[in-house]
Amino acid sequence: MSHRSMFQDVRDAMDHLHDTGTLKERTLKNLDMYVIKDPRLPVFLSRIKEFAKVFLATNSDFNYTEAIMKYLLDFPSGSKNPKKPWRSYFDLVVVDTRKPMFFAGGTVLRQVDTDTGKLRIGTYTGELQHGTVYSGGSSDIVCDLLDVKGKDILYVGDHIFGDILKSKKRQGWKTFLVVPELVKELHVWADKASMFEELKHLDIFLAELYQHLDSGNQECPDISAIQKRIKMVTYGMDLCYGKMGSLLRCGSTKTLFASQLLRYADIYSTCCLNLLNYPFSFLFRAPLVLLPHEAAVESQMKEQIPELSEHMLRSTSIKRQCECDGSDCGRDDNCARNNPATSTET
Repeated sequence: MSHRSMFQDVRDAMDHLHDTGTLKERTLKNLDMYVIKDPRLPVFLSRIKEFAKVFLATNSDFNYTEAIMKYLLDFPSGSKNPKKPWRSYFDLVVVDTRKPMFFAGGTVLRQVDTDTGKLRIGTYTGELQHGTVYSGGSSDIVCDLLDVKGKDILYVGDHIFGDILKSKKRQGWKTFLVVPELVKELHVWADKASMFEELKHLDIFLAELYQHLDSGNQECPDISAIQKRIKMVTYGMDLCYGKMGSLLRCGSTKTLFASQLLRYADIYSTCCLNLLNYPFSFLFRAPLVLLPHEAAVESQMKEQIPELSEHMLRSTSIKRQCECDGSDCGRDDNCARNNPATSTET
């Protein structure tokens, strides 16, 4: 069975579950099993709303959204979180968005009757009404209703294509990708760091074999043993992540998902609640990543620095200090006590 046929079978099965509503029905029957409830979520949303506007955009219908959000945000009166309706945490709620179409032309914006869950007749064209739930629309309409520009929005999503890629390319929104698999990725990365170090050393050794060769050389180094070892280490690393391998890398090579993540996600983490650990004024900056030609220059510079330092130590003359009382005559090497006068006979 090819990878393409495996993908198609899984895709067809998931589409069937979504289209028939089976997945959501099973989820609603056992929310404790399928939905993680975190008491930090109301705190997080409340803190954000003190500084900015908060909106919810989901592909789910109103009835499913209502059940999930009530479960996540409605806490008993005796808990630390104040009891209030889940919609009060948001300035705007939009269901049935049909992402990724939502980030292009979108669909007609309509109001939802929150008592029945049905859509009201006609297209909504008025101003934003707080507490109202809307259906459809587009990302442009969201910006108009909230009176914000795309560059001022931080959009949190868990789908690299439907949420992150499209919102970044079409609207220029700042993006936050939620990657729950990072928990396992980090554990394996920490436990098996020695395997990745071995891959790095193998790459260096491979480069050194060709270091003094050019187009005029007829000899061809035997690299079969190195290639075999690289494949073995890479295979061993993949097994550490499970049968499907790592989500982000294959040996020293990034996966397509990792490449898209680095290109389109401004921030990524295991959970958006990690933002609670930072002030909202915090400036996130990616670590410096050297391009291949820059890495080559840096490697050459590291080799030259010890030679340069040794040369400077040999060539630099040590300045003689003043030997006068208090060392304050200010003449240093020209000091009379450092250089006593001599007479020359003629």
